[in-house]
Amino acid sequence: MKSLPMLLCMLALGACSSGKPPKPRAQAVATPFDALKAKEQQARDVQKIVDKQAAQQRKQIQAQQR
Repeated sequence: MKSLPMLLCMLALGACSSGKPPKPRAQAVATPFDALKAKEQQARDVQKIVDKQAAQQRKQIQAQQR
């Protein structure tokens, strides 16, 4: 009698764990904000380039003044 609940638990666990794994979820759907995020990232990248060029130009000006 004591082994019956244990056997039922084992069968229940075995039934739950067998089978195919779930299918992967669908890709994220494009939202209107995706384009805005891309533009914002592009603006950040451009700003980095501008800042780098400005720093180089400052160094050149300081070198000429000496």
